[in-house]
Amino acid sequence: MLIIFSDLDGTLLDFATYDWTPAATAVAEVIRRGIPLVLCSSKTRAEQNFYRAELGIPDPFIVENGSAIFIPRRAFNFAFAYQRQIDGYLVIELGQPAEKIRAALQAIRQRTGLSFRGFSDLSLDEVSAVTGLAAAAAQRACAREYSETIVTPLSAAALATLQTELAADDLTLVSGGKFHTVTSQHSDKGTAVALLTNLYRQKYAHVTTLGLGDSANDRPLLAAVDEAYLLQKPDGRWQDVGDLAVERVTAVGPDGWRQAVLGRLAAETQNGGQMA
Repeated sequence: MLIIFSDLDGTLLDFATYDWTPAATAVAEVIRRGIPLVLCSSKTRAEQNFYRAELGIPDPFIVENGSAIFIPRRAFNFAFAYQRQIDGYLVIELGQPAEKIRAALQAIRQRTGLSFRGFSDLSLDEVSAVTGLAAAAAQRACAREYSETIVTPLSAAALATLQTELAADDLTLVSGGKFHTVTSQHSDKGTAVALLTNLYRQKYAHVTTLGLGDSANDRPLLAAVDEAYLLQKPDGRWQDVGDLAVERVTAVGPDGWRQAVLGRLAAETQNGGQMA
């Protein structure tokens, strides 16, 4: 069984327009073959549920940079540990509540004099303006349960100070394609991918994991899978992922997603592999 873990912004979704239609044929083929497609991004539960509904994806998903795994109640036919049940999901929580994170950020502002703003400091119109999202999409982006998104550009020195202060509160900051996301130090895409992979390994005899991403915050995801695909950024470069073994895809966003996934499925079919 192939399991696909995918980032959203700049990967399955266009970096600027959030359009996924160039990847629609590939997503449809993945679903037709019964291959689990796990969304794993900094986006909220509300945002990911929107795209899951649009694309017809029924599988578990990982929210807010690995802060929680939302598992449909009937996804696995065996017992496993989870922290809460909500809206038909069993939720494995790795992160801290957003309210606690926002309180810590306010205390850091007071201690250091750093000036920055997050989604919770902005009106819905302001969030729409900085993200380019329509009002309904901006509202979904603001529905953060385990993180805070910082939209203010920060100098290298300010980032370093903020990271030091956050560490004292067991928090960390990661840079995505556009903004900075503050989460618990225990929120990690790689950890969440590994936890969910272990559940799939209990369900299926043999599992191969494939991961797709484009940004620095995708490195843990790509490090946790068997086959990692790094998509090109809009300027033609690839994110520096150090010595991590990745397949560099020469296409951007959903075009790159389609190229990587359909190429992988074609190779599997040619080799006579069993996909599901």
